[in-house]
Amino acid sequence: MKVLVAGATGVLGRQLVPRLAADGHDVVGMTRNVSKQGFLRALGATPVVADALDPEAVARAVAEAQPEVIVHQLTALAGSLDMRHFDRDFALTNRLRTEGTDHLLAAGRVFGVRRFVAQSFAGWPFARTGGLVKTEDDPLDPAPPVAMRQTLDAVRYLEEAVIGADWTEGVVLRYGNFYGAGTALEHGSEQVELIRKRKFPVVGGGRGVWSFVDVEDAAEATVVAVARGRRGIYNIVDDDPAPVAEWLPAVASSLGARPPRRVPRWLGQLLAGEPATVMMTEVRGASNAKAKRELGWQPGHPSWRDRLARSAA
Repeated sequence: MKVLVAGATGVLGRQLVPRLAADGHDVVGMTRNVSKQGFLRALGATPVVADALDPEAVARAVAEAQPEVIVHQLTALAGSLDMRHFDRDFALTNRLRTEGTDHLLAAGRVFGVRRFVAQSFAGWPFARTGGLVKTEDDPLDPAPPVAMRQTLDAVRYLEEAVIGADWTEGVVLRYGNFYGAGTALEHGSEQVELIRKRKFPVVGGGRGVWSFVDVEDAAEATVVAVARGRRGIYNIVDDDPAPVAEWLPAVASSLGARPPRRVPRWLGQLLAGEPATVMMTEVRGASNAKAKRELGWQPGHPSWRDRLARSAA
């Protein structure tokens, strides 16, 4: 099939494009950076340059590509994240999840795209009540921290727009927290160095549950969704959701570092802000049962315990 990947040079796009090409698809990679055209060719894609926030440029790119499937992997998350100003640092990504989604859907509708696959997130948006592991049928957080509200609104917007597009097969993939090549939990990354230096503490009881996925497994799941995804939302996570109090000391140990410090919730909130405190103490993990059942996807790395540790170390 002819597949247009928007965000083809991002962390997941770099894994996805060569897999799609190897699977026999004719891949067009969309980037706003002229200098990345050679990189996209090396990955196995035909490059097309367009600013995702420019509707006319997006329409031209889709017209040129004439894809059967659009894959929306647009984010703008380079650099460190200030958890105190979460929405501010996600502002451009939020525009890509709202305006960018609208532009891609509008162009896709004009040119009869039969499937639209979009990136969402399973790392923190679920309601912080009830069970510790959530399915796709569970509600998202009705009252997120103030500093995260715009970002959650953008996530909701993307998911509702894609699933609500009745003219195409809208597929939303809620990825877990990435680890592996190019991610925030790769060897030498800022986050890993904070763990190594004991500057990434366990806050409160560390009861917030995180779901992870190897970025290569996330790309494999996306290849499956491109080929046979049916309308719906799917959690793309491994089999092993774990509380912070479990996974953070394990990663520190793999680095040869001392166990992370433990600080009370009030101090964590004072030092790092409410979003970071909530992620440490209240967020829920995600179940991958639907993706296994309906997509036929299996994570190649069922647990973060070995692979994440090696990636960080």
